[in-house]
Amino acid sequence: MSTSERVLVVAPHPDDESLGCGGTLLRHRAEGAEVHWLIVTDMTPSYGAARIAAREREIVQVADRYGFAGVHRLGLPTTQLDTLPTGDVVGAIAGVISSVEPDTVYLPHRHDVHSDHTVVFDATVAATKSFRAPSVRALHAYETLSETDFALRPDGAFRPTLYVDVTDHLEGKQQILALYEGELRDLPFPRSPQAVAALATLRGVQAGVLAAEAFMTLKEIR
Repeated sequence: MSTSERVLVVAPHPDDESLGCGGTLLRHRAEGAEVHWLIVTDMTPSYGAARIAAREREIVQVADRYGFAGVHRLGLPTTQLDTLPTGDVVGAIAGVISSVEPDTVYLPHRHDVHSDHTVVFDATVAATKSFRAPSVRALHAYETLSETDFALRPDGAFRPTLYVDVTDHLEGKQQILALYEGELRDLPFPRSPQAVAALATLRGVQAGVLAAEAFMTLKEIR
């Protein structure tokens, strides 16, 4: 991680960024990197005005806690990305990448059980081809509780190749996740504070630290 690094996290939905790499984003910020947040989808009117307003407040609070340099929103319909023309999604994501010019991009795992994650993965990979996005030097897929682990596809299993020590940032990650009202519940719900801590401990044990986040490195140019 570098103090001059520019980072972009691509989140199909608000909270994916925190579940998948919240500790890593906080570490990037602590080390002086410029971090941007791309939110691909918005709630549709069917969620109701009150829930949509609550989510808007959550986004503002979360962005403030991370200290993001920019929050970029595509406003595409949540749970419906697979109904949209692929080129439209690629183009929208490519526009943000062209504007931000990140060195490092974090994106969801392709084989997550949620179809929005699959679409976002494919579109982000297409948008970060070297001739389209020469600034991008590293591409890392993150894991999302109840999405990555619920995808029962042995051929598409999440196999970490990169571990980031987030021991000093796990508490901050938990505090940010708590801002998402209704997204976290008590055990045995998979998105619980206990499960978040347990996954960080598991990845930490694998890496020889107290707490870690794991990624699959898809591309790294040195």
